[in-house]
Amino acid sequence: MRVTVNDEARDTAAPTLAALLEELGVAHEPAVAAAVDGEVIPRSRWSAQALMNGTSILVIRAAQGG
Repeated sequence: MRVTVNDEARDTAAPTLAALLEELGVAHEPAVAAAVDGEVIPRSRWSAQALMNGTSILVIRAAQGG
């Protein structure tokens, strides 16, 4: 299926948000937030959040700096 991740089209077979974040290599980072179609999805619901063709995902990674 084709989804949009941070404004970039991406083909994936990931059925859930958790699987997509695993595919992206960020699922286990502690400072990651994700939104699906404009709704922030709590980490506890990542596994239950189904993805469909055309879904828009925003992945935010907190960065520390000075």
